[in-house]
Amino acid sequence: MKLRNQLLALFCLLVFIAFGVLFFRTWVVQKPFGIILFLSDGLSTNTLTAARIYEGGADHRLNVERLSRLALVNNDANDFAIPDEAASATAIATGVKGNNRAIGVDPKGNSLESLLALARKSGRRTGIVTTGNLTTPSTAAFYAHTTEESDVAAIAEQFMGDSGIDVALGGGLNAFTPESKGGARKDGRDLWLELRSHGYTLLRNKAELENTPAFLTGPLVGLFADEELPFSTDVASASQAPSLSDMVRRAIEFLQTNRRGYVLVVDCALITKAASENQGEKVLTETIDFDRALKTAQRYAGDQTLIIAVGKQDVGGLSLNGFPLRNDHGVALLGKNPEGQPAMTWSTGPNGPVPAPTPPLPAPPELGTTPLAPEEPRPSEAEIVAADSKSKLEPAAYRSGKAIPTARDMIMVGSGPGSEAIQGFMDNTEVFDIVKKAL
Repeated sequence: MKLRNQLLALFCLLVFIAFGVLFFRTWVVQKPFGIILFLSDGLSTNTLTAARIYEGGADHRLNVERLSRLALVNNDANDFAIPDEAASATAIATGVKGNNRAIGVDPKGNSLESLLALARKSGRRTGIVTTGNLTTPSTAAFYAHTTEESDVAAIAEQFMGDSGIDVALGGGLNAFTPESKGGARKDGRDLWLELRSHGYTLLRNKAELENTPAFLTGPLVGLFADEELPFSTDVASASQAPSLSDMVRRAIEFLQTNRRGYVLVVDCALITKAASENQGEKVLTETIDFDRALKTAQRYAGDQTLIIAVGKQDVGGLSLNGFPLRNDHGVALLGKNPEGQPAMTWSTGPNGPVPAPTPPLPAPPELGTTPLAPEEPRPSEAEIVAADSKSKLEPAAYRSGKAIPTARDMIMVGSGPGSEAIQGFMDNTEVFDIVKKAL
């Protein structure tokens, strides 16, 4: 009798434990320890397809294609159907659609609370990694508030204020240093030295980044270039600068020492720079570099980390054209195809055709005067192309000082706890909601 009661008690205990495990796994929301949000211009079907073929041909697959969740994202601004970088980043960072050129504020100019501010309130450490300037709209939307994105000096001061960011790695030192020291600040302030006095650990090169212990508890800022970092294909020759993967890996190591977790924002800004200059191959190599950094994040953060990659906007409208062979990749996609057609083209940008000059209207001749001289001949097509040698490789349909954003839905992919909300057609403000629920 006694043995039977013991067995019955053991059975009841096992049933209770099994029910508890089932309840926890099914109904209790499990918060991810780490949350990593990748932002990338050009994260769209046309750019990903071209990058995949460029790296390994038609049968190749990128790391981003292996993430389990996928959605198409609408990214319009409050005042324009096509957003600029400031509006798209603000929508993602705050969950509110702002106006073009405005950062971290609503359409009336009121400051908005960002994901990183909410993360700090929940006890998480916060970080930003960028291959561009720390003060550009994509990163500033997570800590600054201004109606004028070009006021870089003021944005740098806001980073100095109550941004509360624990780890910031990227470029843009000029915004923090005065003109007397080769920087861009006209007020004479040296914010770089002020950061040190506020307790920040300051890093200037890859060696310092690698040698800094991961158990560092205070805030850390690494600015590795005066402006943007070098393109990934140039990092080897500029050995002082870390790669995007280097910065992502080290940021995770610094942030994950916090027992309540962290949120890391990664901005792949060099894709934007390459696209605005109609540098097609650079767009593809930087997209591949982003893809490798995503793989690094998965490796060092683990499966229980919520990882999201979302496109902000599409600049220039890059297209891969024609009929490359199935195994064509790399340089085989550059220049012109066997039919003499450009392999890659842009909708707008500096490589567009030079507009033919329009001669002024002549004044009507007076009676008895010498007949008008014939008009100046328009330049030939060969002369127009020769005026811009780059247009021989990657022509744009319309010439502009730099490529402008195009109307195109972005892609959002994700994995880890909370990523199941990524599905179907979504709005970019919903990125904010997904991350907020995971905090």
